[in-house]
Amino acid sequence: MEPQAPVKIAAVQMVSTPIVAENVETARRLVADAARQGAQLVLLPEYWPLMGMHEADKVGHAEQDGAGPIQQCMAEIACEHQIWLIGGTLPIATSAPDKVLNTMLVYGPGGERVMRYDKIHLFSFSKGEESYDEARTIVAGAQVATFAAPFGKVGLSVCYDLRFPELYRAMGDCSLIVVPAAFTYTTGRAHWEILLRARAIENQCYVLAAAQGGQHRNGRRTWGHSMLIDPWGEIKAQLAEGEGLVIGDIEPPHMMRVRDDLPALKHRRL
Repeated sequence: MEPQAPVKIAAVQMVSTPIVAENVETARRLVADAARQGAQLVLLPEYWPLMGMHEADKVGHAEQDGAGPIQQCMAEIACEHQIWLIGGTLPIATSAPDKVLNTMLVYGPGGERVMRYDKIHLFSFSKGEESYDEARTIVAGAQVATFAAPFGKVGLSVCYDLRFPELYRAMGDCSLIVVPAAFTYTTGRAHWEILLRARAIENQCYVLAAAQGGQHRNGRRTWGHSMLIDPWGEIKAQLAEGEGLVIGDIEPPHMMRVRDDLPALKHRRL
């Protein structure tokens, strides 16, 4: 691949259910569609294999690191379509019997595992009858993670991470930042777009966000609005609700023009 050539990438939006097999079938179908349209990198949303009826359901589906049907599925999909597949998140077992890691795995075009990122920032929110606390069932990660793709460095983050700009600064110079998410309808309507565009603008890179987007069987409603944003903060593609794809191009020359015209990254002092 020529380093300056446009690279087509895609975000998968889902409305995941409590049944893993259903979600796997949906992911396989949508990733195949993205590959047919020329996507070389595909991002799945947070919790793509499972949105359980209860928050503890994920513990029962936790896999050991490096082994399990969900991980095998992602490796197979990446290899079959010869794409970079970033697997949203899945539950990985910990030493605590009642908690998991919320883990993002990256697979290369040969099906090999390239990188792992455990979500660092755990979401909690309480307003009226709406209440969430991920720390009840999730252990926080500790390591910033990136990987090298043919078009440049890719920074890994998940959902609530989006509110912590210092995480993205710690990634260094990225061409693409990915944000799989299951933003609630309440917080997503208020802050999702503005936070994503801010991360693109301040880091002068592309941002690809893959969301859960709709009414789930467990009663939870997620915001959706998966999108691709360019380094100037412009939304290049977006899907409001329901399952589907967001597809667009990374254009390295455009990113370099933005950085040359406004060399903010070179002007940093702290």
